[in-house]
Amino acid sequence: MRFLPKLLGRAVRKGRLKVTGPDGEVHVFGDGDGPSAAIRITDRAFDWRIFLNPELNAGEAFMDGGLVMEEGDVYALLEVFFVNKRSFDLTPSQIFWRGIARSGRRMLTYNTVTRARRNAEAHYDIGNDLYRLMLDRDLQYSCGYWPEGVDTLEAAQTAKKRRIAAKLRLEPGMRVLDIGCGWGGMALYLAALCDVEVTGVTLAAEQHKAAVARAEAAGLATRVRFELRDYREVTETFDRVVSVGMMEHVGVGCLPDYFLAVRDRLGPRGLALIHSIVTKAPPGVTGPFIRKHIFPGGYSPALSETFAAVEKSGLWPLDVEIWRVHYAETLRAWRANFLAARDRLPGYDDRFKRMWEFYLAACEGAFRYGASCVAQFQLGRERDAAPLTRDYIGETEKNLAAAEPAVLPRLLASADAAFAA
Repeated sequence: MRFLPKLLGRAVRKGRLKVTGPDGEVHVFGDGDGPSAAIRITDRAFDWRIFLNPELNAGEAFMDGGLVMEEGDVYALLEVFFVNKRSFDLTPSQIFWRGIARSGRRMLTYNTVTRARRNAEAHYDIGNDLYRLMLDRDLQYSCGYWPEGVDTLEAAQTAKKRRIAAKLRLEPGMRVLDIGCGWGGMALYLAALCDVEVTGVTLAAEQHKAAVARAEAAGLATRVRFELRDYREVTETFDRVVSVGMMEHVGVGCLPDYFLAVRDRLGPRGLALIHSIVTKAPPGVTGPFIRKHIFPGGYSPALSETFAAVEKSGLWPLDVEIWRVHYAETLRAWRANFLAARDRLPGYDDRFKRMWEFYLAACEGAFRYGASCVAQFQLGRERDAAPLTRDYIGETEKNLAAAEPAVLPRLLASADAAFAA
């Protein structure tokens, strides 16, 4: 190998990375203090391809078997990357490709209705079996909430739904719009625990089918309606809007329109809760591996970009809560579930499974070591749409937690029934 040792010699300063080349030559990089991994390169072309686009080609080499783990798993390898990320980011090829991506990021994430539908199908309609084995029983595909005492994925996802419900300040009979409703868990929770009517919209046909079946199985079909359409096609007004894990699919150029749509869907005293991945760093780009293979059209905006879009909507920012390592813990649980079920995943080849393993590990590293985090934005039509302090949240959470044992078993059973049908 000629090029790879030069790149790693400059970039890997912390931890330890052992690399065995195609001819058996061995190179060791780093100071030995920190995360450690060992890889073997089986594809001779990787030596020069890594310079063309390091982030993308490293992930694809792992997918294709050109990069094989010999010590540790791919998360261990990515830990070495993340603790040395600043050095990697300063390499000429990374600077070049990030510059190209920045110049085209608005075009890459300008998600029209047609494009948004195609992007949703590419990720969410790849088969429910994968998600059922990886996620919690309620199929919550967003960051869980891990306060002290919560130590399971199921409990973290229930705590997330509970906290969102508390922040929405729901009253019996209210009408709620759920933008990006997924497999229906949030909408069903709100309807059953808070006695409200919910309309959920999604662009993923597999999600929609399962959500409709869940509402029927849970006996909530008269109070929860799921529709296969874009949020921009909704014209009714609601008392509340909730959107969990959806803003990441909007695209930087469409952020102002997204918040305008949220505003226009709210009645005069309306309140919205937006739960989304963001970054504390300045505006950037989606990593090339994630953009190409996992979330086409996806972009997690900077806090500054998000607030700029909120400003244009005229909505009041009533509260913002930042969740830091919560998504890292959620991803750790998903990755453990995925790896445990790897051999039981029907219809997915080894290349796909390695791609998914790389995706989960890379995202966990981004939340544990990088600038990624989750924010909950509570927004209102009026400045007094929510109390002036957060005291009410804890009290409402306690009341919801007390009511959950009588309701949650039925909601979780609806998921089993929907997928058994």
